[in-house]
Amino acid sequence: MLLLVSSLNAQLQKSNLIFSSLPTRWDESLPLGNGMLGAMVWQKNDHLRFSLDCATLWDERPMKDLHRNEFSFAWVEEQYQKNNYAAVQKYFDAPYDREPAPSKIPGAALEFNTSGFGKVVSANLDISNALCTVTWASGAELKTFVDANQQLGWFSFSNSKDSIALQLIAPAYGGKASAGGDVVGGDDLSRLGYEQGIVARMPHEIVYKQKGWGGFYYTVKVKWWYTKAHALEGVWTIIAKGEDSKTYNDAGPHAYAVQFAAHANWWKNYWSRSSIEVPDTIINKQWYLEQYKFGATSRKGAPPISLQAIWTADNGRLPPWKGDFHHDLNTQMSYWPGYTANHLEESSVFTDYLNANKNNYKRYTELYFKVKGLNVPGVTTLDGTEMGGWIQYALSPTAGAWLAQHFYWQWKYSMDENFLKTKAYPWFKDVATYLENITRIDANGHRVLPLSSSPEIHDNSRDAWFTTSTNYDLSLMKYVFEKAGEMAVAAGDQTNASHYQKIRAQFESFALSTKNELMFAKGHAYESSHRHFSHAMAIFPLGLYQWKNEVDRPVMKATIDLLDKIGPANWCGYSYAWLGNLKARVADGEGAQKALNIFAKAFCAGNSFHLNGDQTKEGYSTFTYRPFTLEGNFAFASGVQEMLLQSYQGYVQIFPAVPASWKNVSFDKLRTEGAFIVSAKKENGQVKTVTIKAEKDGTLLLQNPFDVNNKYVVSAQSATQKKPDQRNMLCFECKKGAIVTLRVK
Repeated sequence: MLLLVSSLNAQLQKSNLIFSSLPTRWDESLPLGNGMLGAMVWQKNDHLRFSLDCATLWDERPMKDLHRNEFSFAWVEEQYQKNNYAAVQKYFDAPYDREPAPSKIPGAALEFNTSGFGKVVSANLDISNALCTVTWASGAELKTFVDANQQLGWFSFSNSKDSIALQLIAPAYGGKASAGGDVVGGDDLSRLGYEQGIVARMPHEIVYKQKGWGGFYYTVKVKWWYTKAHALEGVWTIIAKGEDSKTYNDAGPHAYAVQFAAHANWWKNYWSRSSIEVPDTIINKQWYLEQYKFGATSRKGAPPISLQAIWTADNGRLPPWKGDFHHDLNTQMSYWPGYTANHLEESSVFTDYLNANKNNYKRYTELYFKVKGLNVPGVTTLDGTEMGGWIQYALSPTAGAWLAQHFYWQWKYSMDENFLKTKAYPWFKDVATYLENITRIDANGHRVLPLSSSPEIHDNSRDAWFTTSTNYDLSLMKYVFEKAGEMAVAAGDQTNASHYQKIRAQFESFALSTKNELMFAKGHAYESSHRHFSHAMAIFPLGLYQWKNEVDRPVMKATIDLLDKIGPANWCGYSYAWLGNLKARVADGEGAQKALNIFAKAFCAGNSFHLNGDQTKEGYSTFTYRPFTLEGNFAFASGVQEMLLQSYQGYVQIFPAVPASWKNVSFDKLRTEGAFIVSAKKENGQVKTVTIKAEKDGTLLLQNPFDVNNKYVVSAQSATQKKPDQRNMLCFECKKGAIVTLRVK
């Protein structure tokens, strides 16, 4: 155990952010967070700056002009048939680009005049305990963290001879509004129309109160004191309307060290959940940084990860794409890695949030689609209300179906029967009801949507609607009824299980080219580079095509080969991360490594933030801009995990997509479907040990991880080995707590 802890500590230390100077851009800052509060540490001009944020800071005014009488899917279909689609774009798409809100909004900034400290000689983020340390040539040192257990941020300056001037800087909400309309770069804050908030300064405290829209307001507070050693310590918080500030009021001298110890212990427990070690140092470091960001942005009691989560832009503007919840890829990707990485508590934040907003989603479903059941807007506010945008995706007929996968994963990786019965299966039933109601039976006897789309093919034009089912929508509908049937059986609901199986059979086959490549839809092949691999959903993440099936392999390989052939001209960073997952699903370790390596090198800032465009300008994409969003980061982590461990095909695979060059690779306590915790080590190209722990009663089916010529020893506690039905498989009937260990003789 000591060896494992030592190895993990070494991996964390190698993955720290270490700079010889403070970053001078907000999106290259040192990021801190606890899911609710966030801070970015950087230098603006000659001042040390903390950009402060809170996940619940939102302007939630209704999107202007969106909810007209025309707000219905049937009306959209009617205009499509009339070739009057410009009216749809005017009423539904344009408000998102034109209006500044609803939107995530920034908090404030805390600045320290450190000009007397001399030059910064180091600025580091220790991800093992989420502590940022900055050191100056004079010997002055800052240590700061966002408390893992309380809604507070802490700072401590030492070795400073002089007092340190600090000020709280309010975002520039006031002033004359610009013309606006820059969704990607971020709209002008002044367009929100707020009266500029008041900053009140007391001897050892500063308080800033800002009124927002519709009675919303928030308060930012910072206070400080000097210790006996003449060190400056302080604490800050952001209080949204109605939130308690007791923890802030109680914070005072001598609290910093106590709170840091508790904070560090939280992170120690977090890191104990899983670890990896791969020989590609770029990929290895990036994976740990993604795990750090996941722990910093997804916490019980806080909203889930939005486009930028708790790191809203600090550039005098609104965040890119309003910092909202995009459910046409972004939120889904952000939670891809949590399950295998054994962070189910953090992953459950997403399903908790979705479940809490069900009534709002049902309101939207009945209002827009005019049917019962459950769908989710593709672009939403904090409380799940629709915001408009390109409606093929912002008001997609299948967004709720994609989100359903996270309920399935949360159940399958935990095997939590209560979660199945109270959250997962009810979600699937409601989505299935909606899909059954919204679809029609065509002349060929197939169940189809009135209009279908494939994100974000043809952008928001009329051509972005298809009159035949796209592979994207088709895969999601097939997935929902297949998994709803599985859940119904597990829940003892055989009547619905049979019904779902019947509906599942009514969907047509996927559209394939003559070369077995998945198309967007019939007559619409993948012929030009595009950032969103929506046509390949059935491969990953949905897993409807499986590498174990000989009949599936040609389709999987041809589809992915075509992505390589067409090339990455119009890819974003998340495209490379997605490609890494796809490559891993076809056992292409070299291809997965290449895609993920490019993502980390070309599409991320020095602090690991995903900037969407190719920052190297070396031809990895024609997109060279830099709007920061998080989904690519977490999709990357998922890709690494897919290389190391897979379980979606009904059995556990150890190192299913590891490059031949990775002779020495290991992972500890990754999680599989069926609630098994797996650790494995490969040395000199050979699997040496595998340990699997069962969290629940169940059958463990394991693909034999050893080379055919290797003899191995099996040790099983509370597990009975059985003869498997399949070749090259090992089968164990496990009781809760069972441990199965395999090692080479």
